Amino acid sequence: MWSTRQEETGLAYGGDALVPGREAYYRAVDVHAAAPVVFRRLCQLRVAPYSYDWIDNRGRRSPRELTPGVDELATGQRWMTIFDLVAFVPGEQLTFRITERRGRAMFGDIVVTYLLRELGPRHCRIVAKLHMPEPRGPLERATRPLLAAGDLVMMRRQLLNLAGLAERDQLR
Repeated sequence: MWSTRQEETGLAYGGDALVPGREAYYRAVDVHAAAPVVFRRLCQLRVAPYSYDWIDNRGRRSPRELTPGVDELATGQRWMTIFDLVAFVPGEQLTFRITERRGRAMFGDIVVTYLLRELGPRHCRIVAKLHMPEPRGPLERATRPLLAAGDLVMMRRQLLNLAGLAERDQLR
């Protein structure tokens, strides 16, 4: 868990029904911006990963300006190159499942939910829950700690980038 509060692990996440009872990792960040501004930033994940672009985005910089239309949500849309949107609650949650063939082969049936918690007029939190499948064999069992550590580093950068951009958007 990175920066997650105890009560956040007990909340209902969109991926819970898809992967009940599996291992989960949580990450969270405070954002000093209104919830609609932050949710709109989360929708930018449809066009780029917003983590370390030289790794996750083939060296291309994730857009700093909002991309028109990415907040028009529909299940089945491709997000961050290897995920599909499988569930959402407008203004509150986005849930993705890894569907890209190589990604599934390497990591298994991973589901990620981003939940937005409104704490005040210009204060909220993005909480991400990474739902992990049971390892399918010895290789996945051996690489699970590396996947968890790598995800922590990448998602931490992603959440901090999205928070910073949302805070900048709030000031405009």
